[in-house]
Amino acid sequence: MNNNITDVFFDLDHTLWDFEKNSALAFETVFKMQKLELDMSKFLHFYVPINREYWERYRKDEISQKELRYGRLKDTFDLVEYAVSDDLVELLSVEYIHFLPKFNHLFEGTIEILDYLKPNYNLHIITNGFAEIQENKLNNSYITHYFKSITNSEMAGVKKPNSLIFDYALNLAKTTKENSIMIGDCIEADVQGALDAGLDAILFNENNTFVKENIKQVNHLLELKKYL
Repeated sequence: MNNNITDVFFDLDHTLWDFEKNSALAFETVFKMQKLELDMSKFLHFYVPINREYWERYRKDEISQKELRYGRLKDTFDLVEYAVSDDLVELLSVEYIHFLPKFNHLFEGTIEILDYLKPNYNLHIITNGFAEIQENKLNNSYITHYFKSITNSEMAGVKKPNSLIFDYALNLAKTTKENSIMIGDCIEADVQGALDAGLDAILFNENNTFVKENIKQVNHLLELKKYL
């Protein structure tokens, strides 16, 4: 490890903020409001990988924000063979985004690791999520105060893994790549993106998926104490 690290950059969704748990709660709320009788476990079984696929396409600028929000729902309803109108899909996509940041489940160890790091490092966020939504997630989870800067892809004009978003974040944080490290769950966007931009990186590998031996990784956030 680089002993000169002064600034630690975190991804938000799937790294600190428990996206899948909060997403499920948001869908339960919205479906109940609209009186949709769905097998939630079956719906989520299809939605979770579809959402990841749509986010990857969005990250690569293959689809727009609107296409992401509509398509991931439409495709899931089609796969579970639940008939919904286009107007209802549009409504559900809006309501889901409204309720999603209201839930505030964090990964186990989030608060403890932030408390551990904050006295010794400047902490920051770099996220591909939408500005207003991510701000609400941070505020409702009561963790905004830990971070000196928050960079999102709307501000930077590009998304991770584009090196320009890391340059933007470093400039906003008033630090250098040599003194910085990125922590996130996505090997392509967070880890390889940071490494290509000249930062060190650690993968938050909660599901213990196989990665190359040269990639630093943790399976639990508190394991970051081994590195920082």
